[in-house]
Amino acid sequence: MTSAQTMLNRVITLSMLASMLAVLTACSMTKERDPLTPPGVIVSPYDATQGDVLWAVIPPLNESGTSIADSARIGDAIIAAVQEARGIRCLPLNRSIDAMRSLGFVNGIETSSDAHQIAEFLGADAIVVGSITAYDPYDPPVLGLALALYARPGTMAQASQASLDTRMLTSAFTDFGTTSGLRFAGEPVSVVSEHLDGRNHEVQYAARTYAQGRSEHQSAMQWRIYLASMDLYTEFAAHHTVGRLIDEEWLRLSRQPVSIGAYD
Repeated sequence: MTSAQTMLNRVITLSMLASMLAVLTACSMTKERDPLTPPGVIVSPYDATQGDVLWAVIPPLNESGTSIADSARIGDAIIAAVQEARGIRCLPLNRSIDAMRSLGFVNGIETSSDAHQIAEFLGADAIVVGSITAYDPYDPPVLGLALALYARPGTMAQASQASLDTRMLTSAFTDFGTTSGLRFAGEPVSVVSEHLDGRNHEVQYAARTYAQGRSEHQSAMQWRIYLASMDLYTEFAAHHTVGRLIDEEWLRLSRQPVSIGAYD
């Protein structure tokens, strides 16, 4: 009787070991089927032999028509997107806000010269000025962003006092300098405007691409989590728009002869 019990115990033990081995094997196979995927990275066109270029971001002006759009939160998302780009560093938003206060721009900037003064004050190579053109946090989310990149001029006298109308940031880059009232000596070097509607399949495809390497493949929502959370959608929208801005910089620099500086 004792011998039979011993054999039964051995069979049970072997069965348990076999089950555990099967579970471990299944887990191992699952991990192999779900490898880590590196996210897409934005690469700047600037010569990095002298180090990364330095950008600063002014809190975007809220022109969305709704007061629930958080300019500081979206400004932080823009900065995070710039920081992710290779070859560019970006100052924290608080540094830009402190600079604006120190220079007396409590109510925001009004001229292109103001933007250049802030860049000069911060020691930044360029400054991003933007506006929130649309904001709807409900399903499906909508976020519109317009960004203009101002390079710091060699001298402050180069910047004119022409009025800076942030509503005109939605104009095409080729329109700048041709529209009445936009004759800047220090006009933006690149301008982009994006209206990202979560219903749009092209936007959804861009969100799915952005989610690769940033979301769990095995999660229930997978990449659609970036459409379900406005905070995550804002991160995606900022990354997408900053990427478009840097694409414009690639195009701009490709049309210019070889230069010494990043923004020459």
